[in-house]
Amino acid sequence: MDQLLQHLRSLGFTEMESKIMVHLSKEGASSGYEVSKRLGASRSNVYAVLQRLHARGILCCSDSEPAKYTMLPADEFTLIISNHVQESLGYVEQAMPKQKTSSPEFATLQGDRPIMEILAKEIATAEYEIIIDLCSEEASLFHDVLKDAEERGVRLLWSCDAGNGENNPFFGWHPFTDQETPSLFKGRTFSFIIDRKWSLLGSRGNETDTIGLVTEHPVMIRLLLGYFAQELIMYELEQDLGPEIQSRYGPHYEQIWNKYR
Repeated sequence: MDQLLQHLRSLGFTEMESKIMVHLSKEGASSGYEVSKRLGASRSNVYAVLQRLHARGILCCSDSEPAKYTMLPADEFTLIISNHVQESLGYVEQAMPKQKTSSPEFATLQGDRPIMEILAKEIATAEYEIIIDLCSEEASLFHDVLKDAEERGVRLLWSCDAGNGENNPFFGWHPFTDQETPSLFKGRTFSFIIDRKWSLLGSRGNETDTIGLVTEHPVMIRLLLGYFAQELIMYELEQDLGPEIQSRYGPHYEQIWNKYR
């Protein structure tokens, strides 16, 4: 009995409500006077509880004089409680204020070792795709970890400078003069996008410190994906229309770039 009363109280019923429901389930139809006498409770309190439970649809009340109350069958009673709980849970889920999420952060790393370590860790957890844009000097550094990823089914998409000294037409425009170029831009650039949700981009070599920027910011991911897509498009166009493009716009699209220098 005590355990039953405890479970009813955990469902939100008061101690008196729980005792009256259990009593009516056991004894059957009873008047308020009979309930108060058997439970040893004040008649006014018992009548107030009976009316409250009746209003909630948990008790049935006869039209006789005196009125007699009966408890719903257990399966009907528990169904009502279950529906109320589900309705409340649904409302709480929709109405509860959402916790503000912090904006994606940017982390700066310096030096080959920390960059290689975090990159190896992320590549090891890649699920379906790694997009790589780097120079041949850096490609060898990541050969082993990328090979492992490919062997477990991760798709690798490359944009790699062959190291023959030729400029990619897409990089034809240099917005800084030699005197204005920040140290960040003096090295060879590289970037990785893993599963289209994590990215690392940076520069290395040419007597500058290796530096990298790590972020999951969706805007940066979108920019890098767009940059990579443009390189693919430019490559395809050059393969199909190379001489025609050079004839019309000059080597490395100089006639276009010069408009915006």
